[in-house]
Amino acid sequence: MARLPRLSLPDMPHHVLHRGNNRQTVFADDEDFQHFSDLLRQLAQTHLVAVHAFVLMPNHFHLLITPQTEQGLPLLMQALGRAYVRYFNARHGRSGTLWEGRYRSTVVEPSEPLLQCIIYIDSNPQRAGLVAKAEDYPWSSCAHHLGAKPMAWLRDPAAFWALGNTPFAREARYAQMLAYGLSQYESGALTDAVQGGWAMGSEDFVQSLQSKTVRRLHKKSAGRPRLAAPSDE
Repeated sequence: MARLPRLSLPDMPHHVLHRGNNRQTVFADDEDFQHFSDLLRQLAQTHLVAVHAFVLMPNHFHLLITPQTEQGLPLLMQALGRAYVRYFNARHGRSGTLWEGRYRSTVVEPSEPLLQCIIYIDSNPQRAGLVAKAEDYPWSSCAHHLGAKPMAWLRDPAAFWALGNTPFAREARYAQMLAYGLSQYESGALTDAVQGGWAMGSEDFVQSLQSKTVRRLHKKSAGRPRLAAPSDE
């Protein structure tokens, strides 16, 4: 079955997933993690993309971003992928491909589904068993959202600001949501959406997007989403 073209819409949040080729390690140590984080910060600014949440796992990464232009997302991902491969191959004495052929992405409704996506991304290391508490993982946006490690280059979306009238109130509310976590259905829906490229949100939201594009935004068949193993997230 031919893959659907990626959907990239300006001023809409996108959940992005990219893996190492054959699930190989793409971040071998702290220096690799830091270099990729620096590239992300710099290139997101260059291509006019707001970064709301991120997590860098040993063999893949997730981003929640909003491009200001239609080409902002593909340009960022192309520049980020190429620059990091050059660095990684030179540092580790290797050659050839590093990433899986295509990054995966989906548009996310900028309300409750967006908050669920932030929780999904921030809690990824905890679900994978890398840390006991999500905020202890150094290569994600979790500590930023909890107020423990503010990152000036991250842009909190409107849905996050709506959690409270003060930073303390927002962080406390987010801590409660993070502790409560996502249901298996919610987590599975987010995984299914980003892997399949289906728009993530309410029926009304998906229908409103569908009116703007001929690209199909939802599965043909109905049913609950397939639940993926944590290592695939």
